[in-house]
Amino acid sequence: METIAVVLKQPKLVEINRLALTAPTPEDVVVDVAWSGVSTGTERLLWSGRMPAFPGMGYPLVPGYESVGEVVEAGSETDLRPGQMVFVPGAKCFGEVRGLFGASASRLVVAAKRVIPIEKSLGERGILLALAATAYHAIAAPGARSPECIVGHGVLGRLLARIAVALGNPPPVVWEKNPIRTGGAMGYSVIDPAEDPRRDYKSIYDVSGDPTLLDSLISRIAAGGEVVLAGFYSEPLSFAFPPAFMREARIRVAAEWQQPDIAATKELIESGRLSLDGLITHHHDAKAAPDAYRIAFEDAACLKMVLNWRLS
Repeated sequence: METIAVVLKQPKLVEINRLALTAPTPEDVVVDVAWSGVSTGTERLLWSGRMPAFPGMGYPLVPGYESVGEVVEAGSETDLRPGQMVFVPGAKCFGEVRGLFGASASRLVVAAKRVIPIEKSLGERGILLALAATAYHAIAAPGARSPECIVGHGVLGRLLARIAVALGNPPPVVWEKNPIRTGGAMGYSVIDPAEDPRRDYKSIYDVSGDPTLLDSLISRIAAGGEVVLAGFYSEPLSFAFPPAFMREARIRVAAEWQQPDIAATKELIESGRLSLDGLITHHHDAKAAPDAYRIAFEDAACLKMVLNWRLS
């Protein structure tokens, strides 16, 4: 069995290759992918070559952790059935080619316990499930404060704001400097940080990925306030101790989603409290992946790029 996959041969060299697939076991499902998203966080770092080293890192690799497709084969030891629509957060089924995170391919073999059944009505919007669950995880952590201020109005920043409102919290303020990205707010306000005089935020969530912002964010929190690092940072972060000491600042790192976050996020979506509308801005045939990746990372107007595998 074979698949057509996005292969990052080396930094900034994206190809579409035909790869052999690992044979499925009774615990696996085979998924024909309809759509996959391009992450402007993790995948940008893999594409640019700035991803920090970690076990298993290396090229060539198949990227992607935001795929939606249909189960076409289900192992005898699974609870899934052919025809079900599922979200796939990654796969390692390409032999010697690494899967980091391995979901950007036309067909995948993946452990059934890893995939998440979703409603077919979600369609391509289902690729946003991982990002939405990551935003939920940041807000729902034990002892966490809902964001009063969010830095960055990309997809993750918008999802944080929407989820905060969906959970019944006061609407946050979102900071965004790029006028191209200031539109699209749903129940909250977006302003340039230079126009915001506040210095008493109890919680600021940063999704910008900018490692130089910590001092300025600490200067904006109230005593005992919290800065939540909800983006992904390729460079070391540092801060001046005296201002943080005077405010008794808290700095929290928000990691990726866990299974309970997925369940809670699905409930918000299915109940209609959380909308995923208006977040996908660009579409490309998967065969045009090299162009799609460049646009996703270099065009500020691109909030979310989706590769369509049904056209390939």
